[in-house]
Amino acid sequence: MQFPIDIDLGFVRMPAHLLLEVLAYTLGYRYYAALRRRGDPISDLARMWIFIGAVTGGLLGSRLLALLEHPETWATAHSVPELLAGKTIVGGLLGGLVGVEWTKRRLGVRVSSGDLMVYPLLLGLMIGRVGCFMAGLGDGTHGVASSLPWAIDLGDGVPRHSLPLYEIGFLGLLWLGLRRLQARVRLADGALFKLWMVAYLGFRLAIELLKPEPRPWAGLSAIQLACVAGLIYYRRVWLRPHELVTPR
Repeated sequence: MQFPIDIDLGFVRMPAHLLLEVLAYTLGYRYYAALRRRGDPISDLARMWIFIGAVTGGLLGSRLLALLEHPETWATAHSVPELLAGKTIVGGLLGGLVGVEWTKRRLGVRVSSGDLMVYPLLLGLMIGRVGCFMAGLGDGTHGVASSLPWAIDLGDGVPRHSLPLYEIGFLGLLWLGLRRLQARVRLADGALFKLWMVAYLGFRLAIELLKPEPRPWAGLSAIQLACVAGLIYYRRVWLRPHELVTPR
């Protein structure tokens, strides 16, 4: 297998990463829309503004955390678009959270808006990570060198941990675990989204140790610091887990 992988559409060859990223957004949104048709306590207008808040916060958070993760780009970038070219999922999630919470407060919305997004996010991330894997080294999501039997040469002749594949496996198990939990107990409003965020941030905090990135912030990378901040924000999930469940 040669990395990066392109897909021949007949009239043009395109990076598989780009196509899968578009597919991730498309299918994730369609899944979300299908779930919302089953019932949503939030009005269409409020949902629209919440969506705008999520997208705005997500874009800003994703770019800002990428700049903190790679401060060397501050000196090497030749233009603003080049400076803001990087993006991170963790920054997008946390920035989107800030945007949503600010918007909901302005609108006076008190019910959870995130529960409906959990499974679409899982689907979109899994598809997107397939694209990250196909991008090889260029995507910056690869791991350090490894001698394990499942290590993969991503194009430089060095077998490495394939972190996108690890993440796909984790997300699949998380999906099954959340579904099973919902079948056994009745979760409180907003609990599903909180569990998803805590699980994903905890996973990223650990898996980032396998990245060949500098960790200048007290032995942590900027992404890991963001994960720690998110886990502290959701501290009630692991300090008071009984609050996540309501009587049937």
